Amino acid sequence: MHTNSIQTNHILEGVRYEIRGELAHRAMELERQGYEIISLNIGNPGLFGYRTPETMRLAMIENLSQSEAYCHQKGIFPAREAVVMQQQDRGVMDITAEDVFMGNGVSECIDFTLRALLNSGDELLVPSPDYPLWSAAVALNHGKPVYYNCLPETGFQPDPDEIRRLITPRTRGIVLINPNNPTGSVYDRDLLEEIARVAEEQQIIVFADEIYDQMLYGDVEHVPMATLVHDTLCATYNGLSKIYRACGYRVGWVAFSGERENAADYLHAVELLTSLRLCANVPGQWAVQTALGGYQSVRKLTEPGGRLYQSRQAVIDGVKASKYLDLQVPDGAMYAFPRVRADLFPDFHDQRFALELLEKKHVLIAPGGSFNVPYRDHFRITTLPDEREMATVFERMEDVLDSLAT
Repeated sequence: MHTNSIQTNHILEGVRYEIRGELAHRAMELERQGYEIISLNIGNPGLFGYRTPETMRLAMIENLSQSEAYCHQKGIFPAREAVVMQQQDRGVMDITAEDVFMGNGVSECIDFTLRALLNSGDELLVPSPDYPLWSAAVALNHGKPVYYNCLPETGFQPDPDEIRRLITPRTRGIVLINPNNPTGSVYDRDLLEEIARVAEEQQIIVFADEIYDQMLYGDVEHVPMATLVHDTLCATYNGLSKIYRACGYRVGWVAFSGERENAADYLHAVELLTSLRLCANVPGQWAVQTALGGYQSVRKLTEPGGRLYQSRQAVIDGVKASKYLDLQVPDGAMYAFPRVRADLFPDFHDQRFALELLEKKHVLIAPGGSFNVPYRDHFRITTLPDEREMATVFERMEDVLDSLAT
């Protein structure tokens, strides 16, 4: 009997998430065949032996008896109050626990905050390159991502004048990912102040993705966007996944600050959506107060001699030793975004290179095109492997590039 194939939602045509796409599926096939794959496509600390701080695990265990019922739709009070205290310690004073929403990871927070905002055809300014979940969430919620360039030639820094030119009557907000994924760039205060003024002039919402805020190298400073945005709404996203190496806990949050009087209907809509999913994962929320209030172990990892610092240095050294690669040195986060020299490979294509590297050398990377850029000469790797394994990765890359150059 002939049956029609099941049709998918047409909105998915505009959604890409190649970080877990075809290359990742092929890597799984190779693993099933017995090959060992070095997976550099996802920033997943637990995969590389980074442990969640023990105090956070104990906080969850000790409160399991209080985790069996639904909690308030915004989250448990101790977790939200801990976010408030952290924000106030950073200079964001106009915030209370009522302004904080806990989610099942930052991913869910992005989804419900955009779902509450966007109507069909509404625009959101998104960086290029971006973390592709942002573009996907805009498309899934019937909006249109409009990209502002963070070009390799400018150190992946945005241009406030370009941002101003891109704003139309349909623009509802601007996304800032700082420290940046995939490039590792960190924006300085003057640049952020300019962008804040543009957002305030145009009365658009600032969506500040700051999940890597304490993952910094050298004397680089992270400036919280919420300290600069006063006359429009600012949404700051953070969570336990990266700084606290607790990806599997699925605990993230969004904290609203700035001008909220004109945002009452929007914030009510956000709360309605959080009510519909009843609540976020409760056990993981008990780790938030301990995480934010205690010793910040990430600093030991990012200082000279620390594992993240040394792995990043191995990436820098690997690129420097290569005949074919360039790198804008990452100042933050857990990624690098190397470029293959166009003068040596005028027909280079990131997807083909990634597949060749996977098939021949069993290293999985994310092609640069996955991050919504028009060029095809970059790729992203996570800097989570130890320095010895990272050196092995660059040896394998060089072998593949040697073969492509002949």
